[in-house]
Amino acid sequence: MTPLQRRFIRRLLVGALAVLAVLAAADTGLWFFATTRLAHHLAAWQARSHTAGWTLSAGPPQRAGWPLAAAIVLPYPVLAGGATDLPGGLFWQAAQAELSLALLPPWRLTLRVTGPQRFRLATLAEFGFAADRFEVDVPLAPFQRNPGAQAHEAEFSAAGLRAALPTGELAIAAMALHAVTRPADASGEAALTLTGSARAIDLPPLPGGRPWPPGPYIASAAFDTAITGPVPRGSSLAARAASWRDGGGTLVVRHLALAWGPLGLTGSATMALDKRLQPTATAMASLAGYEAPLEALATSGLLAPRVVQAVKGVLGILARPPQDGSPPQVELPVTLQDRTLAAGPFPLLRLQEWVWR
Repeated sequence: MTPLQRRFIRRLLVGALAVLAVLAAADTGLWFFATTRLAHHLAAWQARSHTAGWTLSAGPPQRAGWPLAAAIVLPYPVLAGGATDLPGGLFWQAAQAELSLALLPPWRLTLRVTGPQRFRLATLAEFGFAADRFEVDVPLAPFQRNPGAQAHEAEFSAAGLRAALPTGELAIAAMALHAVTRPADASGEAALTLTGSARAIDLPPLPGGRPWPPGPYIASAAFDTAITGPVPRGSSLAARAASWRDGGGTLVVRHLALAWGPLGLTGSATMALDKRLQPTATAMASLAGYEAPLEALATSGLLAPRVVQAVKGVLGILARPPQDGSPPQVELPVTLQDRTLAAGPFPLLRLQEWVWR
């Protein structure tokens, strides 16, 4: 190698190192700016939430994520509040939460939670849980499917979730939830759309150690729902429920699918509130493999034997044996009216009155 070639290689290396140094400095500056903005927006959100009756507390935030992401790590976060909208409110606690933003391109904000967590909703018992993955993704800017109607979305995903419930451990291999919210006055659009799925669910026993009639294992579950009508504000749950009903509020289950032990269920439903604020619904369900779960319901005492026999009689009338020898399948219209649950023209069960507190 000639001296001229050696000088050229040295200059090329020095130039490459200089470019890398400039890029590293630019990336560090962008990372510092982005983490500063994240911390600023987090503090602003805390202030707004406090005004709305929520509190978010945590240990001192720490910058993280360099060089590919900007992140703020919150040790031991605690979120509590919502008592004005829900009796008893909500409580959530975790070992660590991380807000991260990819530097290129910075389009989505990710909340990643690690370590043990605790959760309580309304007056239900508080329980602890943990997951191998627990994330919420939120786009930075609203997306629009309808011109003139802004919408916001969020995606939740978890894997290896384990919850310690009063009767035992609940385990879910994987679950996902996609939520879209729109302004209540968006014509023809649902105020809230929820789409979710889960697979490989191991259920704990029922209270008293009783087994679940279809069995302790759910292979898969999926749903697609939409809530229409106004998002009411009022002094009580009853007042808000009445306002939602008077505004034409409905809950539409566009699709439901469940594979639970021998039981297979698919269906759709539309629900609302009647003049007494009691739930009313119409649904169409397709059932297969229902014989064993019905017998288990009678054996366990969860339903009276006469009710189980009535249900079996109705299903037997409506069942159509398939040609391939698989279990009978039933296309079953279901209604809930005046607190009476009926399958077709046959009343099955009288429900207790729902009291809004």
